[in-house]
Amino acid sequence: MPVKRPPLINGEIYHIVIRAIEGMKLFRNEKDYYRMIHSLFVFNNNNAAISTYRRQGNEIPNRARSVLALFTKRKLLVEVLAFCLMSNHIHLLVRQVSDGGISKLMRKIGAGYGGYYNKKYQRKGRLFDGRYRAIHIENDNQLKIVFVYIHTNPVAILIPNWKEGGIIGKELNKVIEFIENYRWSSYPDCLGKKNFPSLTSREFLINEMDGIKEAQRFINDWLQAKRELRETSVFKEISLE
Repeated sequence: MPVKRPPLINGEIYHIVIRAIEGMKLFRNEKDYYRMIHSLFVFNNNNAAISTYRRQGNEIPNRARSVLALFTKRKLLVEVLAFCLMSNHIHLLVRQVSDGGISKLMRKIGAGYGGYYNKKYQRKGRLFDGRYRAIHIENDNQLKIVFVYIHTNPVAILIPNWKEGGIIGKELNKVIEFIENYRWSSYPDCLGKKNFPSLTSREFLINEMDGIKEAQRFINDWLQAKRELRETSVFKEISLE
């Protein structure tokens, strides 16, 4: 059955989920994760992207710094508010700022990252599983819930099926430390750590969450509740798993 999407309207916020076909791994190593970060930055441009920017390890090559400067005046398709890269899917929280911006970005990601992946791993065919999913964020409460939902996704790396089984005992502190340092998420930047600060607009979400400490408390309290009460129905309503 085709995925039904809401109208994609400028100024509105959407939770986007992109999945790999047949559960394939989108990211087989660290360089693949960096490539997606690169793609989300470079392709988020209504102007033609110059795809010579590369990350090597944790550093930006000197040659690429001048290329990166070309994007300071780019015309954004969307404002990326939050993201999380998982092994076989991606979560994005975006506000559309250009007509058709979300659709254009998704096409660029599919062609650009898909082409990179197929060439690197000598495969053919599409990489992503059909149409991306989009959920319209309609109010502040839903925005806060999605903030938590996206940034707690990496818990599944430590505890598979944790959303059904909860978090047990001393696992909680380990889980909190893990997600606060999970490299491929916007959560470290939300907490004031410089991870990928150029990719996301953290100020809006932090203001909506009433500051860094409140954002952190909101997530930690929910993880604590998961340990004691399991998932509440309000979170199940927006679950895309």
